[in-house]
Amino acid sequence: MSEQLPVENILGAYLRDRRTKLDPAALGFPSERRRTLGLRREEVAQRANISPTWYTCLEQGRGGAPSADVLERLSRAFMLTDAEREHLFLLGLGRPPDARYHKNNGVTPRLQRVLDKLDPSPALIRTAIWDVVAWNRAATVMLTDYGALPPEQRNLLRMVFLNPHARTVQNDWETVARFVVGAFKLDAARAGAAAEVEPLVDELCRLSPEFRVMWRDNEVRGAHGDAVKHIHHPVLGPLAFEYSDFSVDGRTDLSMVVYNPATPQDAERITSLMA
Repeated sequence: MSEQLPVENILGAYLRDRRTKLDPAALGFPSERRRTLGLRREEVAQRANISPTWYTCLEQGRGGAPSADVLERLSRAFMLTDAEREHLFLLGLGRPPDARYHKNNGVTPRLQRVLDKLDPSPALIRTAIWDVVAWNRAATVMLTDYGALPPEQRNLLRMVFLNPHARTVQNDWETVARFVVGAFKLDAARAGAAAEVEPLVDELCRLSPEFRVMWRDNEVRGAHGDAVKHIHHPVLGPLAFEYSDFSVDGRTDLSMVVYNPATPQDAERITSLMA
């Protein structure tokens, strides 16, 4: 039975592996007279702006755990992907790194096809700051015609607090609004998007006294899980939906929200209206 490596040695092995995969010439270092593949230790240290001695200690499993700042510098030096960066932090500190928000408003055709296959259940994709970036036809018919709105107006908080239509379709608007504010706070914090949400929060505090009060209540709620949502559609009347919120695999910045009709009769009514 092989002896298990200490955490420091596992980290060092990972650093050595990443170092050998970097191309010296592509990064501006001379490529001649190299006995091994990749960068030298001092070149990695230079890219990360840390001491060559300290970097050597990390590779050799000496000197204790690195700081989060050192790991961030190394992740940039190695040009790690988000998954590789997370792996580096788990090896070095035993925890994931702090979230960093990447604004990316696109979805893949594959993800859009998933939404389309969910008809007649309204479904949409929202970002961590609750911008709607994709939806299916059932969502257009039952919720909002997002395609008719400018992209900057497809934010769910703006709709709830600034769009009069949102009040007329909700059975209990205040309860829904409080849930939205609390869940939004948690999503934005998890994604590390404080800077991105500040202008939106300032705008809503200025334009909606109700939002200002709810935001300052500091209630936080999880959006993930199952719930029942009741709406009053202008054509079909009262409808009930089983509400579910899912993380999108491989996209920590996105969530899929699905409103599944609570009864077969409701599903048939929606299908008829869509037709």
